[in-house]
Amino acid sequence: MSQQVDASRIPELKDVVSRALDSARRAGATQAEADASLQQGLSVSVRLGEVETVEYQRDRALGITVYFGHRKGSASTGDLSAQSVEDMVAKACAIARHTAEDECAGLADPALLQTQFRDLQLDFPWELSADSAVELARECEAAGRAVDTRLSNSEGASVSSQRGVRVYGNTHGFLAGDCGTSHSLSCVLLAQSGEDMQRDYWYTSARDPRDLEVAELVGRRAGQRAIARLGARRLPTGPAQVVFAPEVARGFIGHFIGAIRGSAQYRKASFLLGAAGERVFPDWVQMHERPHLLKGVASSNFDSEGVRTIDRELVRDGVVDGYLLGSYSARKLGLVSTGHAGGLHNLMVDASVDRPDQASLLRRMGRGLLVTELMGQGVNGVTGDYSRGATGFWIEGGEIAYPVHEVTIAGNLKNLFAGLQAIGSDVDARGGVRVGSIWVGEFTIAGE
Repeated sequence: MSQQVDASRIPELKDVVSRALDSARRAGATQAEADASLQQGLSVSVRLGEVETVEYQRDRALGITVYFGHRKGSASTGDLSAQSVEDMVAKACAIARHTAEDECAGLADPALLQTQFRDLQLDFPWELSADSAVELARECEAAGRAVDTRLSNSEGASVSSQRGVRVYGNTHGFLAGDCGTSHSLSCVLLAQSGEDMQRDYWYTSARDPRDLEVAELVGRRAGQRAIARLGARRLPTGPAQVVFAPEVARGFIGHFIGAIRGSAQYRKASFLLGAAGERVFPDWVQMHERPHLLKGVASSNFDSEGVRTIDRELVRDGVVDGYLLGSYSARKLGLVSTGHAGGLHNLMVDASVDRPDQASLLRRMGRGLLVTELMGQGVNGVTGDYSRGATGFWIEGGEIAYPVHEVTIAGNLKNLFAGLQAIGSDVDARGGVRVGSIWVGEFTIAGE
């Protein structure tokens, strides 16, 4: 096989996947599915102007899952040669013959498989040499450190450029592939004043390198954020209103996504158990899934089982439309796959009707905490209990009064979702969940 990783490799990977499926059939498998991928990338990091790492990555992988009736076996390899493919299939078949029957195991329903493939504009190679990447990282870090003399140290700036091609096929006749890229630039700086030391960061990421923020701006933003944290205080323990900045709000919405996944539902391990058709949010909250968004981080024509992806109103007027299901979880629940094997595809969370920006939300809140970063994993997916370390800024009179650190915010997600106050128009488009700042409501703050 050639060395280049691009769309021209799709026919080769289709051949590999087809060979694996044919081998599984010959071995007696009643069904099989296989996934082949190639990845290549460049990552560099610079600290205090000196090169710390330069990494070239090149990976290949092939995985297969075979079914003997309702018995399942899986195996994988990094060697795509004909003999390795045969050996991998034999191992998967041996595993399947010794596993227990599971009536929900099997391929996706053939009627649900994708048959139309749009150009979603996911592939934008960046002709970036290691030397150019290093200079870009240096420029970013230098711009950040130049913001203020108190930016005495750095955790460095990093540049990453990744490109991959993938093909999925199964014995229902589905065989398709795509090629995509991901590029990013980040900077982490340390500010110090006396014994007070604070850290903050900024980053930009996109499929198309032309959509990245300018390196100088990324560095400056990181520097400004670090300086703004100097003089941080703790808060007294007690209740307070809270606004999540967009980069934090994305994770907050992510807890809702996790709670309506099919796996959480059939295991009865969700604080939103049986929530389909119920009002979970205020009636002004709208969430839309848009899997075919051009250049979208999570855009795809099909999920990891080949099931077609479709536009969906996940939350309409605060009411949950349904669950996120792959074939297995759908069968466990007596439902049909929604094309979510492998995850969600671009969730768009609408702003409140008046589309406030963050400054407007803070003025409306008047007094409370703007959270810009969260630490820890204190979220119970079964009960919805939420307790995480937080940093940010205390708001008085609708304006930032001083930075805050070393506090814990606590509440219950079900109650917090129901009590949302407003969602801002300052959308962070860097992830698979696009949402602005969220005025969540009241948390209990544990501080001094």
